[in-house]
Amino acid sequence: MSGHRGKVIIAMSGGVDSSVAAGLLCERGYEVSGLFMRIGLGAMQEQGANRSGDGPACLDGPAGGEVPALRARCRGCCNAAGAADARAVAAMLGIPFFAMNFKEQFDRIIDYFADEYARGRTPNPCILCNQRLKFGRLAEYARAAGADFVATGHYARIDGRAGSYRLRRAVDMNKDQSYALFGVEREMLPGMLFPIGKLTKEEVRDHARRFGLEIHDKRESQDICFAPDRDYARVVRARRPEAFTEGPVVDSSGKEVGRHGGIANFTIGQRRGLRIAMGVPIYVTALDADTNTVTVGSKQELASDRVRASRVHWLVDRPSGPVSAQVKIRYAHQAAPAVVQPIGADRVEVRFDAPQTAVTPGQAVVFYDDDVVLGGGWID
Repeated sequence: MSGHRGKVIIAMSGGVDSSVAAGLLCERGYEVSGLFMRIGLGAMQEQGANRSGDGPACLDGPAGGEVPALRARCRGCCNAAGAADARAVAAMLGIPFFAMNFKEQFDRIIDYFADEYARGRTPNPCILCNQRLKFGRLAEYARAAGADFVATGHYARIDGRAGSYRLRRAVDMNKDQSYALFGVEREMLPGMLFPIGKLTKEEVRDHARRFGLEIHDKRESQDICFAPDRDYARVVRARRPEAFTEGPVVDSSGKEVGRHGGIANFTIGQRRGLRIAMGVPIYVTALDADTNTVTVGSKQELASDRVRASRVHWLVDRPSGPVSAQVKIRYAHQAAPAVVQPIGADRVEVRFDAPQTAVTPGQAVVFYDDDVVLGGGWID
């Protein structure tokens, strides 16, 4: 490994995507160090939490390497069982490996998750994790270590030249994760690497086999990491029990048609679990945390041709007027043609060419020009 292309810190989860990304970077001549982000999930991780409370806990893997500038900032050591696969991959690739304790920062993301559900909104914690941790705190530590780049196993692409770098969708649109990356800082783009952004999932697994990685067929999770059973209500109840106060379920005319056990049990567009018989399919169409009211209605009542969003973040020069774009209102949404109209320093109104179903407060709305991410914001 020559290292002539620069020094890279890559976030390694132990999954096939980040493991192959690390292997490809090594092949391309980068000086690679792997990092496992400990976020405090699981009993073993809790027991191994950083005891001093004044710095990230680090762990050298069997590859035997360490990053001195980071190591100097560590206090104590920890044992994160989830790092085992990542450490094994690092050892096979012959790269230094360490782990850092981001539990405190990640705990704030879980608080945000619970707060949003308690407010009748549906959060997306993965976007905040990318923004605040992977390309926030992790990037800060990478700079302290003298690294030139931060890399991950995201399916996305970066291209361009000095002053005009762009975030683009992955080649494999079925795996594209650019939606969850709109919140990264624009000035970070030149220092970000996504080695698998041009590959399909099967091609990634083929590379894993070529590298001789035992995790080549490891199952991937589509769930939020702190709620692997998809029981989001359990997470919210543990932190915001007041969000589970009984209240009315009403139809679009305001007539009470049932009772609910807590507004945090619901999201816009939900059909299952309503336990209300009205003779036709009904869906959650609105949530009002102030009155603790759940409104239900027909699928037609879920449709909306406009979205207002705040905390808008641009990855291109902020437009002074309306912009035609393809717009996604959630991760799995098929981007739809729309006009994005700035209406303030960090707010926009999106007008779709055709009504979209289940516009959900708390989710991100992301704007694209073909495969280039223009920016995005949070649906109000």
